[in-house]
Amino acid sequence: MSSHRTPPRWVRWTLASTVAVLACLGFGISTATAHLSLGPHEAVYTVTNDGLVVADLGPLGTLEMDSPLPVGLGVDVTVKEIPADLAAVDQATTLNALAGDLQGYLQFFSSPDQTVATVTRALLLDALRRSALAALAVVVVGAGLWFVLGAARRRELAAVVAPRTWEITASVAVVAVVAVTLSASDVAPASRGRPASTVFAGTALEGARITGRLAGVIDTYGGQLVGLYRQNEEFYAGARESLNASWDEWEERDAQARAAAAETVSPSPTGEPSGEPTEGTATPTPSPSAAEEDYVSLLVVSDLHCNMGMTPLIRDAAERSGASVVLNAGDTTMNGTAVENACVDSFASAVPPGAQMVVASGNHDSRVTAARERAKGQIVLEGAVEEVAGIRILGDRDALETRVGSGTAAAREATPEQQADELAAVACEEDVDLLLIHTPVVGLPALESGCVPLQVSGHAHRRSGPEQVGLGLRYVNASTAGAASGQPTVGPLSGTAELTVLRFDPEARRFVDWQLIEVRRDGSATVGDRQELPQVELPVEVPPETETPQEPAEGAP
Repeated sequence: MSSHRTPPRWVRWTLASTVAVLACLGFGISTATAHLSLGPHEAVYTVTNDGLVVADLGPLGTLEMDSPLPVGLGVDVTVKEIPADLAAVDQATTLNALAGDLQGYLQFFSSPDQTVATVTRALLLDALRRSALAALAVVVVGAGLWFVLGAARRRELAAVVAPRTWEITASVAVVAVVAVTLSASDVAPASRGRPASTVFAGTALEGARITGRLAGVIDTYGGQLVGLYRQNEEFYAGARESLNASWDEWEERDAQARAAAAETVSPSPTGEPSGEPTEGTATPTPSPSAAEEDYVSLLVVSDLHCNMGMTPLIRDAAERSGASVVLNAGDTTMNGTAVENACVDSFASAVPPGAQMVVASGNHDSRVTAARERAKGQIVLEGAVEEVAGIRILGDRDALETRVGSGTAAAREATPEQQADELAAVACEEDVDLLLIHTPVVGLPALESGCVPLQVSGHAHRRSGPEQVGLGLRYVNASTAGAASGQPTVGPLSGTAELTVLRFDPEARRFVDWQLIEVRRDGSATVGDRQELPQVELPVEVPPETETPQEPAEGAP
């Protein structure tokens, strides 16, 4: 072999590095795995080369659909058991547990795109992690061989290999092409000949196929589930349209009120403000303060209970209110399990760019839920003061945990009463603008101390306030999922869903007003007018009684 065909050193190193990087990427992508969920089940997702997304549903058969991944890559879904903390252990609670499982299935079929997005991100991150580890292994092994061989042996090997660089490169390319060809030849298994299941037509799973003995049963009766899916989609699309229409109407009312307020302070013919309204006209809405444009808007949600159908409406409300902060007063999930991470991801997507979600975990959440929320960039309160958008917020996760079918138990060493006293102590030691907690009664000592001007809570599933409690104000937000007792929070609303917009004056360091947003069971929505928060009335101190001095008797000294 003539030496003139030997490429320069930099070419050889570039080719070797490129081959190593491609090999590491191929390894990472082909072995990527994600441990997530499918409905109420735990599931393991692994990358395959058959061009299909395949989920083995046991006796129901196999769910198959064409993979959206490139170069013939697919995904195998190993469906595992329902987590133990979702299972009932006695007959009295079995039906409750089964209802929770059904809700898990409905959550998946109502928002499969959210599950797909979560799985895609998880597999991508795992592929990058595995590729990086493989690259690190190549570097370590290569460096080890470099030093073990020594300079003399390296020169001998280079003299043999370097002239054959192009032949080696061509051989690697041929092997890669053959591997891809063999992989592609396996992309079209016999099951592709089966027609798509009609029950998925018009859904996010359109084109999927059910195989197995019960395929015909699914095709026959599965339409009932798809009917529920379509009903769910239509309901929330209509509710969203109603919400935006109502918001347009409110903006028009607000503009008219501002115009009327401006007219009342317009100069009179003498050049002085008129001051008083003309006789026979209604008293206009007070003019907004000059600093109103600097107010910070906050959107309050609570008791979402995995109703992902409300996600688009929350997003619209946050954007149209200009919310810099989304306050989540807890109970994002039903059982706080990893299979409900899709719910956390869905609600996280409702936060506008640049805004921040702050969470006070509820009794239906868990540390698993909180970890996922932090991973999505949310602030989860843990008994300390957090400053967000210039607002100092104090809060903590609930001291109790409630599980469907298992009841309520302590989630931490401190009792709710001890937690309440600890929060009051922190509030009085530090400057606090807002107390955000899930259970309203936990904030009572802090409100009575006068160290908390406003408390926002959830838990009750019905609104109360804003009203004075102790020396502060308390507002309890109703369920944003429209949660009703004994009813699932998947599908059309079982009750009225509520969101609340608060505004904070950073100069005066106080909350100035609140605005209620309601979405009803019939799909209609209402955006109420802004209402001023009531002023806290301080107790009047009565001076101690003093004796009236007696006039000296006549003739007395």
